[in-house]
Amino acid sequence: MELDSTVIYRHFNAPSRAFSQFSHEIIRHPRLTSDAVRLLTWQLSLPTHARESFSTTAQRARIGGCAFTRAKRQLKEEGFVHERRIQGPGGRWVTQQLVSSTPLTSDEAAVLLARSPLLTCTNRVSPQVVPSPRKPAAGQPTTPVTDGYPDEYLREDTSHLPAEPAEPAEPAEAAEPAEAVEAVEAVEAVEAVEAVDEPAPASLPADGRPAGPHLEDARALVGALPLLSPALRHIPPGMRDELARLAARWLDAGHSSADVHEHVLRGLPGTGTPVHRPGGLVRYLLRDVPPRSLPTLPPPTPARIRLSVRLEGTRECSGPHTQPMLFRPLTDETLCAECAPAPAPATAPAPGPAAPATPTEATSLPDTDGVHTPS
Repeated sequence: MELDSTVIYRHFNAPSRAFSQFSHEIIRHPRLTSDAVRLLTWQLSLPTHARESFSTTAQRARIGGCAFTRAKRQLKEEGFVHERRIQGPGGRWVTQQLVSSTPLTSDEAAVLLARSPLLTCTNRVSPQVVPSPRKPAAGQPTTPVTDGYPDEYLREDTSHLPAEPAEPAEPAEAAEPAEAVEAVEAVEAVEAVEAVDEPAPASLPADGRPAGPHLEDARALVGALPLLSPALRHIPPGMRDELARLAARWLDAGHSSADVHEHVLRGLPGTGTPVHRPGGLVRYLLRDVPPRSLPTLPPPTPARIRLSVRLEGTRECSGPHTQPMLFRPLTDETLCAECAPAPAPATAPAPGPAAPATPTEATSLPDTDGVHTPS
């Protein structure tokens, strides 16, 4: 087995200033991590009058939260750090921390901590802890009243009020003369007849124009415009009444709310183009009301009866049959083979004079023996 031939040479210069003496037990402690050793040596290197806490040292040494908690717990378990909380003058709680270069027991740490001075009343204390001078109220203390009725009149706050007494009837007035009574009744009758004859004035909006029957629907239509596109989200509230009257004209002409919304969406610019005045754009789009054109529906096509594969290409015979007769036509015939008329028989040509025989035609000639030989 080949041995390691690494040789380490160490060179050490003793510092002339700003140095601390530590025991090798701290630096080579087997149960302390590097963060714990660094916290301990950092605290021991501080001046005697320094009041830097462990958390501040961990921040300056760039030690994380979990590593700091683990390192502090290790230092407490090994006896290098002791901590306690006591209440000093003025009711303020103080945390005391003791850091030593050698491990100490709890009793030894308590003796050393008892020698450290505590905060006195002359030290700066939080105003939330120090009580302020009190000014007692004048007179003797009294207990609150638990019975009786309140002095204030709680008529407005009481929910169940007693019934109020009926007011006395006023004395009857002196009887008027009969003539005066008849004159008053005649005038009231004439005024009632005139009021019936005159039609009631129609209620007009603020701008003096009569309100249409679809004005409420038009306001709901205009209120839904910001939901159609982000470009219509900033319509001024003062223009909604004007836009509602313009939209009411569209509704009066027979257009639906969906038609108006679709017309507004078609008039918006393309994506990415800002709309600086959405109210003016909607007013321009709703200014002219086109006539409503109903869509022309195509004529309904008769539903085709789908036949089975076995009956594809067949046709019903138009001849006299008791029941429908299907047949498969060859061309465009409408009658089956039974109903179709029979074809006419071929006629023989009329007899005529015999044509002279040509040399090419075969003829039967008697041979020398007188025997007929068929051709």
